[in-house]
Amino acid sequence: MDRQRQAHEGTERREERTGPPPGRPEPSHDPRPSSGAPRQPEHVRVAIVGSGFGGLGAAVRLRQEGITDFVVLERADAVGGTWRDNSYPGAACDVPSHLYSYSFAPNPDWKRAFSPQADIRAYTERVTEVFGLRPHLRLRHEVRRLTWDDDALLWRIETTGADFTADVVVSATGPLSDPSLPDVPGLDGFPGEVFHSSRWNHGTDLRGKRVAVIGTGASAVQIVPRIQPGAASLTVFQRTPPWVLPKLDRPITAAERLLHRHVPLTATARRTALWAVRELQVRSFTSGPGGLRPAEALARAHLARHIKDPGLRAALTPSYRMGCKRILLSNDYYPALTRPNTTVVASGLAEVRGSTLVADDGTTTEADVIVFGTGFRVTSMPVAERVFGADGASLAEAWDQGMRSLRGTAVDGFPNLLTIIGPNTGLGNSSMILMIESQLNYLADFLRQLRILGGRTALAARPEAVAAWGDFIERRLERSIWTTGNCRSWYLDRFGRNTTLWPGTTGEFRRLLREVDLGEYEIIRAPSPSAPSTPSTTAPAPEAAA
Repeated sequence: MDRQRQAHEGTERREERTGPPPGRPEPSHDPRPSSGAPRQPEHVRVAIVGSGFGGLGAAVRLRQEGITDFVVLERADAVGGTWRDNSYPGAACDVPSHLYSYSFAPNPDWKRAFSPQADIRAYTERVTEVFGLRPHLRLRHEVRRLTWDDDALLWRIETTGADFTADVVVSATGPLSDPSLPDVPGLDGFPGEVFHSSRWNHGTDLRGKRVAVIGTGASAVQIVPRIQPGAASLTVFQRTPPWVLPKLDRPITAAERLLHRHVPLTATARRTALWAVRELQVRSFTSGPGGLRPAEALARAHLARHIKDPGLRAALTPSYRMGCKRILLSNDYYPALTRPNTTVVASGLAEVRGSTLVADDGTTTEADVIVFGTGFRVTSMPVAERVFGADGASLAEAWDQGMRSLRGTAVDGFPNLLTIIGPNTGLGNSSMILMIESQLNYLADFLRQLRILGGRTALAARPEAVAAWGDFIERRLERSIWTTGNCRSWYLDRFGRNTTLWPGTTGEFRRLLREVDLGEYEIIRAPSPSAPSTPSTTAPAPEAAA
C-alpha cells in the first residue's frame, strides 16, 4: 500500500473496521443509497459543506436569520472540523480560550487559559445541541462533486450519502482539513507505522519505540514533549527552526468560572481585553521587519534559558525574522529536546531505506514509527478539485495561478458560492473565529439581497471586483513581515504569493464585510416563462477596494 496514502487515511480505515470511538455520535442519516433506483436529489435553500467552526457558525447564523431550509454536509461521523481530526497527544489551542469561541455562544466554563483539544471539541458538540443543529447534519456525506447549473441557477451536489440541489452553497471545509505529506523516496518500504499528526493512530503504543517526528511546526511542538518520556528514542527532523515564545497558560480557577457564569459582563470584558491586545499587535506584522524585535528578544531568552548546549542552541535559532512563519507557544518543547533520548536533526527527511531514515545532510537514524507533522494543503485546498462553476471549469483550475476571491468570500465564475475562511482571511496573531463571524455577517446579507431581488436569482462576483480586492491585499502585504521576513512559509503559494493571511485588523475586516455591495456582483435572473431569452443585468463597476 502507498505509505503516503496510509499516513493520510489510517484513521479512516481503522474506524471502518472498529466503528466510531466511544462518545462519537453515529450518523444522523443512513448514507447508503437505496438499492437500484437512481437517487432523487433533495432541494434546500442553502447547503453548508463542513461542520467545523465555520460550518457550525454558518448554520447558527441561518437559524438566527429564520432560515431552516438547509443542510450541513460532513464527511466524518461527528462535528468539530480540525478539532475533531487533530487528537494527537498534547493537541491544544494557541489562542486564549475566551477569544476562541463564538461571541453568540460564550463559554464561562473554560478550564484553562489555552484550551486542550478535548475541551474545544466538546464546545462544538454543545453548540450543535444548544442551537438545534443536529436535524440539519448529514454526517458521512462527503461531497464528491459540486456543479453549478447555469440554466436552473442552482448547485447540484453529489455526496457519498445522498444528492442535493441548493440555491446557495457555503464552503466551510477550512484550510486545515487535508494533510500535506512530502513525497519521500522509499517511504513505501518502511516496515513500521506511518501517520500524519492529524490522523493520529491511537492504536499504536509509542512506549519503548524508536520514533521519528518529521517537522517542527505547531503540531510537532505540542507532540514532542508528550511522547518523549516514553519513547526509546525520539528523533526530530527540523528543516527550519521555529520561533518559540513562552505560553502563558494556567488553570482558570473555579472562582473565575463562577464569576463568569453569574456575571457574564466579566467574561465579555476578558474577551474584549484579549481582542484589543491582538488588534494593537497587527502593525508589528504589517509595517515592516522591525516591529517584532522585542518579541524576538524574548524568544531568544526563552531559548537560552532552556538550551545550554551551544551547538543545539545554534541549530534551534531561526535565521529569519519572527512572524515570517507561524509563531509557536510552548513551555516544554525546548526542555524535551535536551533529554538524553532525544536527537534533533537539523535537516529535512530525504529518503527512507527500510527502517533507516536518511536526512538531507546524510545523517541516518533508525525508526519504528514515523509521525509527519508537516501541516496541511492550505494553498491548494482539495475541495476545489470537486467544485465546478459556470463555465464548467473547476475551482482548482480557476485558482491554478493562485487563490483569489472577493472579500475572502466569493469567487468569480462561481455564482451563489461563498467560502468561509477563503483566500487571505487567515490570521498570524489572533482568533480565526473573529474572521468567521465577519463572513457570517456577509453571508446573512448575501441571502437578504437574494430575497430582495426575488425570483430565481444568482449573484456572481465580478472579475473586476475580485481583481481590485486582490490588488488591495497585495499592496497591504508588500511591507509585511510575511513578505520581508526572509523565509519560505506555508502562507505562500508555489508562486511565492501570500494567499493565506489577512494584512489588517479583525475590526477592519468586519467593517469591510458588514454588507454586500451589489456593485461588485453580476445579478443573474432566470428567464421568465413568457420571455425565454431575458438577459442578465449587470450592476455598475465598483471603485477599487480601499
